[in-house]
Amino acid sequence: MLVFLFYHIDEFCKILKSLRISDSSINTSPRSSLTDSEIMTICVYFHFSGFKTFKDFYIRGILAHNKNEFKKLVSYNRFVELKQEIALDLGLLAQVLCQLNNCTGTSFIDSFSLPVCHNKRIYSHKVFKGFAERSKTSVGWFFGFKVHIVIDPMGNILNFYFTPGNTSDNNKDVLKGLAINLFGKLFGDKGYLLKQKIFEYFYLNGLEFVHKIRSNMKNKLMNFADKLILKKRGIVESAIDIIKIHLSVDHSRHRSRSAFLSNLFSGLIAYAFYPTKPSIALNLRAIS
Repeated sequence: MLVFLFYHIDEFCKILKSLRISDSSINTSPRSSLTDSEIMTICVYFHFSGFKTFKDFYIRGILAHNKNEFKKLVSYNRFVELKQEIALDLGLLAQVLCQLNNCTGTSFIDSFSLPVCHNKRIYSHKVFKGFAERSKTSVGWFFGFKVHIVIDPMGNILNFYFTPGNTSDNNKDVLKGLAINLFGKLFGDKGYLLKQKIFEYFYLNGLEFVHKIRSNMKNKLMNFADKLILKKRGIVESAIDIIKIHLSVDHSRHRSRSAFLSNLFSGLIAYAFYPTKPSIALNLRAIS
């Protein structure tokens, strides 16, 4: 897995480097003995390692067992600095990997919370003050951010969007950002109930939202095929569980904003290379 990750990340870094205009007067920081592709590979590989904290992973894993793969390793404190510098590159790679997946006409949408601190430390928290917001999910209150994702039936992420925690799932601007290059039908939960004008806007642009109704709403007839596919909406929740739990994206001890972004983006990249994504088989001809 390590060699596999490095190959693809290094190819991306080569393309990215060729597109950039180099100017030695812009970057005055000391040059690292590790290349950007090596730094990014280590960040992504952490999510496959099974370690719960990056410090343990780097000291007990990389420094102890991977000196042959990385000849010029730096100290943990220095690597934390380097990790923050490549947050933007990780974000670009995560977005590129999403764009490589083509929409099939059937997509699933959902969001998940990323707390940045325990609720008892909200008023003393400083790192994300003015950026993170307090909100409530089905499991309780949290202070942090939301990540909105759209996946296809094969479990691949088609797009993602990052917002403060109090942003609603059916926010028009968020949905516009997620709906780029999407067509067909988008299945979601009750949080994606749209106003008539917003629904018509997306419908006229080739995207129809399909969701359940709330208990206080009048029942409406639904296409039988849509009803069956809507029952498979749990695929996106399975993908979120992999991202948050198995790939260790969800933890609330970040000491800087760039470190938080590096962890989030590297986790999404790790999911793109995850070997056993959740998937469903759709046979609409048999249903219709």
